[in-house]
Parts: sequence; structure tokens; C-alpha cells
Amino acid sequence: MVSARKVYERILAGSHNVRFEDFCAVVEAFGYQLDRVRGSHHIYWHPCAPRPLNLQPMGGQAKPYQIRQFLRAVEEFGLKMKET
Repeated sequence: MVSARKVYERILAGSHNVRFEDFCAVVEAFGYQLDRVRGSHHIYWHPCAPRPLNLQPMGGQAKPYQIRQFLRAVEEFGLKMKET
């Protein structure tokens, strides 16, 4: 698995070719916690964000619109990546 920081840098550079597993690692690095999994739906919540993130893989990849939703939440709520 690639480090969450490197994947995040790729996302910021405009790449939408992100493995779902790597994207989940980035989401968790920003403090989101996996609440539940129902089928393919992975529901993440963050104590500072009023809306949960609902993520589903598409052929092992993260969906581009869900990447955009995550980036908007990071900006809107001022979320920071945890240092590891």
C-alpha cells in the first residue's frame, strides 16, 4: 500500500485513478472513522463534519465524484491530515 500522504498528493494533482483501498486510507488519515459497511457502501464519519462520507468501490477504484466530495469536506471543515 502507498502512503496516505502520497496518495493525497496525487489526488490534489488531479489524478482520479486511485485504488479504493488507498483512498480509504487517506480518508482515515484525515480523522474519518469507519462507522459501518453495508454491502459495498462504506460509511465514514468525522466528529467535525456534520455529513458522513458514503464510499463505494467501482472496479477496485475510488469513484471520482466521491473523491471530489471528500476534498470539499476537507476544505469546508478545515480538516487536517494526521501526522504518522
